[in-house]
Amino acid sequence: MSIYNLEKIFMPSSVALVGATEKAGTIGEALLSNLLEAPFKGAVFPVNPKYKELMGTRCYASLREIGEPVDLAVVAVPIEKVPAVIDDGEAAGLGGAIVISAGGKETGERGRAVERAIRESADAAGIRIIGPNCMGIVSASVKLNATFAHRAPLSGRLAFISQSGAMCAAILDLSEREGIGFRYFVSIGSMLDVDFGDLVDYLGHDPDVSAIVLYVESLTHLRKFMSAARAVSRVKPIVVLKAGRSAAGAAAASSHTGAMAGEDAVYDAAFKRAGMLRVETMNELFDCAELFAKQHNPRGNRLCILTNGGGPGVMAADALASYGLEPAPLQPDTLKALDALLPPFWSRRNPIDILGDAVPERWKAAAEICLSAKEMDALMTVYVPQGLNPTAEVASALVSAFRNKNPDMPLFSVWMGGEGADPGREAMNQSAFPTYDSPERAVTAFMYAVSYARNLEMLHEIPPKFDRSLYFDGVTAKSMIEKALEDGGGMLDEPLSKKILSAYGIPVNPTETAHDADEAAALSARLGFPAVMKILSRDIVHKSDAGGVELNLKTPDEAREAFERILAAARAYKADARIDGVTVQPMVSHPMHELILGSKMDPDFGPVLLFGAGGILTELWKDHALALPPLNRLLARRLMEETRIHRVLEGYRNIPRANIELLEEVLVRLAQLVTDFPEISELDINPFLLDAHRGLAVDARIRIAPPAGPSPGHLVISPYPNQYEAMINTKDGRRFFLRPIKPEDAPLLVELFSALSPRSIYFRFFSPLKALPAKMLARLTQIDYDRDMALVAIDTEVEHERILAVARLMSTPRTEEAEFAVAVGDPWQGQGIGAALMDRLIGIAKEKGMKRITGQVLAENTQMLALARRLGFEVKKAAENGLYALSLELNG
Repeated sequence: MSIYNLEKIFMPSSVALVGATEKAGTIGEALLSNLLEAPFKGAVFPVNPKYKELMGTRCYASLREIGEPVDLAVVAVPIEKVPAVIDDGEAAGLGGAIVISAGGKETGERGRAVERAIRESADAAGIRIIGPNCMGIVSASVKLNATFAHRAPLSGRLAFISQSGAMCAAILDLSEREGIGFRYFVSIGSMLDVDFGDLVDYLGHDPDVSAIVLYVESLTHLRKFMSAARAVSRVKPIVVLKAGRSAAGAAAASSHTGAMAGEDAVYDAAFKRAGMLRVETMNELFDCAELFAKQHNPRGNRLCILTNGGGPGVMAADALASYGLEPAPLQPDTLKALDALLPPFWSRRNPIDILGDAVPERWKAAAEICLSAKEMDALMTVYVPQGLNPTAEVASALVSAFRNKNPDMPLFSVWMGGEGADPGREAMNQSAFPTYDSPERAVTAFMYAVSYARNLEMLHEIPPKFDRSLYFDGVTAKSMIEKALEDGGGMLDEPLSKKILSAYGIPVNPTETAHDADEAAALSARLGFPAVMKILSRDIVHKSDAGGVELNLKTPDEAREAFERILAAARAYKADARIDGVTVQPMVSHPMHELILGSKMDPDFGPVLLFGAGGILTELWKDHALALPPLNRLLARRLMEETRIHRVLEGYRNIPRANIELLEEVLVRLAQLVTDFPEISELDINPFLLDAHRGLAVDARIRIAPPAGPSPGHLVISPYPNQYEAMINTKDGRRFFLRPIKPEDAPLLVELFSALSPRSIYFRFFSPLKALPAKMLARLTQIDYDRDMALVAIDTEVEHERILAVARLMSTPRTEEAEFAVAVGDPWQGQGIGAALMDRLIGIAKEKGMKRITGQVLAENTQMLALARRLGFEVKKAAENGLYALSLELNG
């Protein structure tokens, strides 16, 4: 079931209310009143066999009796009756249902059985379900209020989606007071069918939605959700409040990584990767909702604070300092203008204290100066009721200044106090400006806006390529992992773990296993002194705690003695521990940074990568960050930048810069390893030693377990689909490499663009484009392989690879269609490259379940028209714009 049937719920032409009644105080009465009072643009059919008429509207005994197709049914009958209602709906041509009824899975097995029956009936009929156990929905565009709320939300541009009906009620109350409007208001309930991923995808592609606000208790179908969120967050903010910040399950983990990758931290990593803003409190959720409903994003983090009270200005500056920022310094021109306006004893710095006796005219003039200041990205006004200052007039003055001088600069309006500030707060809300009751709340909202702007910038950043291709010996790694599974899986010993890492190009300190003291001495001599020896036991996780590590062994005799000490200490630490021997490896003697790298298989999000400060104090320092695979160089760098140790790695005082480029490569290799092998349930490299020249995995542990399914089904982010790589021959016998596009291909795409003539550019983009803008370049190369596809043809007969052609499929929102586009560099046209790319794309579209491929071609582009006809496209000329419309039906 796809998102593309949801228009029957959000844009219905007719609605039936099953369980309608006039009985005061009932849900059925509230629903019917709201449907009729909105007023909904289409037909409303009350359904209840007890009545012939309700609220002046004819009432029907059942959905079948209505006698005409019904798009949407709102169901408010006892839940055990809902399956029969859905069965009736199939006969009525029902497209969607909102099940208000409670008593589903939250009540136990009986409720789960009822939900299964509802789902079976709905699936058989192709009916989408929102709920059960929900408040309903509001869709402002068709004036549909299918909720039992006591008031309807104001119309606006926000989409709000909540699992909690109580949160819906609270947001409704707050939004009315603050003048926040919604285009969609959705209580999602138990998510029997329609879930957050469906709604983010569907509502996010409505151009009249400015931002999406989510209250989440749990997520389902994580890969679908991440795909939708990553696509939508590039064009509009998604703000999420995730309830439940526990670290359930972390205590039982058997590695450093497992202990630190708690449930809530994984959600944080996922939301960051999707470009979403996570807030922590109800106040922050509401403040962000108001902000994105009413304001532009700031260009940067330079904040101007304008206030009529010194103390509140200091509070704002302190709040800003908690984020590591200071108020923007005032430039000479700004100071000069303020000096001419304000009394001589004004603060002469930011925060700008215009004094308690400031009249509306002073507020307006000062605000206009700040709004015109080139050193400012946003303005915060902090008003404190003092004396006889007319609050509403001050608000009016600020609105006038903003609209006259710089309507694109964000304005954060703080009104401190109670009744004395209410008139100003109300006036600002009526003028569609966000208001806050404290400087701290305003600063928090400002920082969330700055974070979103930075996230957007990062989403459009082009990842750099490595200076060489990365090779992975998947065959060797697979044989070792499969053998380990045959032997029962579990925690692999250090030597085997390191061999698997080495197969993926992760540098390791060579390690051998000694089973007696003489073998320990011989191995130490062969590997080289000084040596390190460590206990080898799957029952001893932290070797140092058990006295199981001996360092700086310089002679064979020292090695023999160390072997005996390690065994004795291990037996004293845990008498029943299984001991497989002692590992021997060369000691890395010169100073290096100790890091931890790891992965843990999360039951919802799949493998989660960890990076941070390592060594025996890993858990004490708690300096680590999480990310989801797959990674590229840019994502690896962003992961490192979230830690404090990264500042040291970049070079700090007399500490030289570490080889960060090598570390990026190791993280990418680690991400590829856990991408390729869902059998890896935990992986721990601690420490990974790094200096300015080299890096080494000194200790490593890998836990193997039977996978739930093959790769890449265990990931929530679609990895690079290497199954679509192929070598293709051109008409003249040349070979080229066909593969999916990568984010790192941006420079090559620019080179291809330079190989297009103005005529070819016009054929492809329908405009005389001179260059590829950065945002367009990111959009063309950073695609979600689950929903779109782009294939490039690579020349393999030149020293530096180059793209000869690109063809892409772009899924069309709210349909099961994809639009295609092709561009072949002028020097390589007419060689069959475009045809080969399109033929492969058609096959991929069929794999993805697409029903139709469409496109538009200029009449002058005769080559493309001829190719389309050869591939079976229907070609029709559009009378209006001179373009030809192309369409290809895919029937499997």
